[in-house]
Amino acid sequence: MRILVIGAGAVGGYFGGRLAAAERDVTFVVREARAEQLRRTGLQIFDVCGDVTVEARSLKLLTAEELRARPEAFDLILLSTKAYSLESAMENFAPAVGDATAILPLLNGMRHLDALDTRFGAERVVGGTTYIVADMDAEGGVHSMTGLHDVSFGERDKAVTARIKAMEATMTGAGFDVRLEADIVAAMWQKWVMLASAGAITCLMRGSIGAVVAAPGGVETARAIIAECAAIATANGYAPTEASLAEGTRRVTEAGSPLRTSMYRDMCKGARVEADQILGDLLERGRQHGVEAPLLRAAYAQLSVYSASIKS
Repeated sequence: MRILVIGAGAVGGYFGGRLAAAERDVTFVVREARAEQLRRTGLQIFDVCGDVTVEARSLKLLTAEELRARPEAFDLILLSTKAYSLESAMENFAPAVGDATAILPLLNGMRHLDALDTRFGAERVVGGTTYIVADMDAEGGVHSMTGLHDVSFGERDKAVTARIKAMEATMTGAGFDVRLEADIVAAMWQKWVMLASAGAITCLMRGSIGAVVAAPGGVETARAIIAECAAIATANGYAPTEASLAEGTRRVTEAGSPLRTSMYRDMCKGARVEADQILGDLLERGRQHGVEAPLLRAAYAQLSVYSASIKS
């Protein structure tokens, strides 16, 4: 399969880089500044599971302008941008979408599916999600900070199609965990509950999970937030499994845990956050079913104030 990875940041750089290192046919669409950086240093991945470097001479790089000037269809588009960059990303990769192109988004939340369906047609968009704790340093190196490096995907109608089997075959053996999900939409909701819970906890309480747990009332607050998120998913027909809820609760109440979610790390850096896509949209889907989530709403309100401050 010819794969086009949109972005070479923490997520796209990690999975795209590992695919490229495994000699899959991978091209990255990046900004000119990132392209220049990669041409100097190559794509460096620092990982507890083993470091990887894709040499600059081996990287296939395109800017959006180059793709628009020379449009060509790819078999698979791996979409790994931040959710707030979706509109610009769609404009950038539109010239690469052909009749047989599959789009695999690894974005947070669920709202992006509607936008992708409207722009490119639901038949081209498969479901996907990822579990990884990664960041990019000032020199462009990608750092994966835990052993989590999973990509899950599947057809949203639960069919096992030829393209899904081809995607599984292409990604298997590339240095990360691959899961072909029987019900990918349920898996996406399960991830959303965990992500929203941890993000709300760390951002509202302004600390790592370990710091929250050590604070008076911290454990109780964390448990209450994950319960609110689970209640919203349940009202929408996607109740978390007992195992996933137990594991999620363990993660957000683990004493001494250094976990700082990507949303909290972004907030600490003064960067944009995915508050609308991760918390706001979840709250709205809860409201539609009469589910009250006061702690989640408080976290969203705080992040909304923060977002307004960095725009001013």
